[in-house]
Amino acid sequence: MPSREAAPERDSDLTAVPAFLRGEPGKRPIAIPRPVTPGPQPAAPGSKAPGIDPATLPMPTLSRRRLVTAAGVIVATLLAMSFLRQVGAATDAASRATDLRAANAVLADEVARLQKDLGHVQDPRYILLEGRAYGLGGPREIPFALAAGAPALDKTAPGSASVRLGAPPLDRTPLDDWLEVLFGSGS
Repeated sequence: MPSREAAPERDSDLTAVPAFLRGEPGKRPIAIPRPVTPGPQPAAPGSKAPGIDPATLPMPTLSRRRLVTAAGVIVATLLAMSFLRQVGAATDAASRATDLRAANAVLADEVARLQKDLGHVQDPRYILLEGRAYGLGGPREIPFALAAGAPALDKTAPGSASVRLGAPPLDRTPLDDWLEVLFGSGS
């Protein structure tokens, strides 16, 4: 409990009180009355109670400070939404660029493969081979074709000596025998 001696010090220390309320030293500060909202009036005897009077309810006010704060919140929200949209667009663009790089790599591989095929097709050996398929050949070549039912070559036919001695006989078609006679053994 505070002592009585501390009370005069408290009255003399008026730094926390605004200057217009301090007044003269030794006197009590000026008391400013607060407006009081009148409460509901008692109903007259025999009259019906009207209920709550809307005039007695406190009214919400919109001060400049609240208005500026609300505007600031709205502007900050719009800026945040704009930033989020830009981040989303940048993310979409980055993923699209990654997809395009992958597609370019696949296309570059296909172009390299097609250029290699083009080199094979333009090779003179390939051109001669394909020409023979159509009956075209060199100036000294004689085109021929084997019938589908051509008989097998005899074991003593020319070219049969190219088979190694002592090798087991292989099951061969007549076409294989003719190709061996014409071009020699493949080994």
